[in-house]
Amino acid sequence: MDVVHTWGSTPEERTESYACERYLTAPYDACFRAIDVAASVSLTFRWLCQMRVAPYSYDWIDNFGRQSPQQRDPKNEQLEAGQRWMRIFRLVEFERDRHLTLVIDGTKAFGSVAVTYAVRPVPAGSRIVVKLIFRVGRWSLRRWVLPLGDLIMMRKQLIHFKTLAEREYAAAQSVLASPEADVASSHR
Repeated sequence: MDVVHTWGSTPEERTESYACERYLTAPYDACFRAIDVAASVSLTFRWLCQMRVAPYSYDWIDNFGRQSPQQRDPKNEQLEAGQRWMRIFRLVEFERDRHLTLVIDGTKAFGSVAVTYAVRPVPAGSRIVVKLIFRVGRWSLRRWVLPLGDLIMMRKQLIHFKTLAEREYAAAQSVLASPEADVASSHR
């Protein structure tokens, strides 16, 4: 497989099962994306929940020029199946701190699409592994354009989440390590 279909993922990750597979019957095409994040699984997952309100990719393309929020809103972490995500997706399944699974239902432009964002613990913090599956006509130009377009957009999205989660995690760690925190804990 080529980088357009496998960016950042390992061969092992590409053989695992993902929840999105329950929402689109085979045969389908698949793309995998993955990135390590130097932040806890819980914090990384909470950042992914922010997709309820924005795509966190190239905002000038897929967010009508509005910047995706740079601070987490805990309201976006209140999850229920059926919620609208990024205007064109619906949340169909989730397991807190493990995965979010979405299906496209706001447009027919991309064909049938289901996607799972999985978050896993790794020694350096967490890892986001995404499996996107789609079905379009056998001779449709979308069959070749969708994976490339998704790579461009999702790579930006995952790097954005990595940056935001790592920044928040580092700030929290520096507060915990500060001399003021030691003084406050010694007065308890």
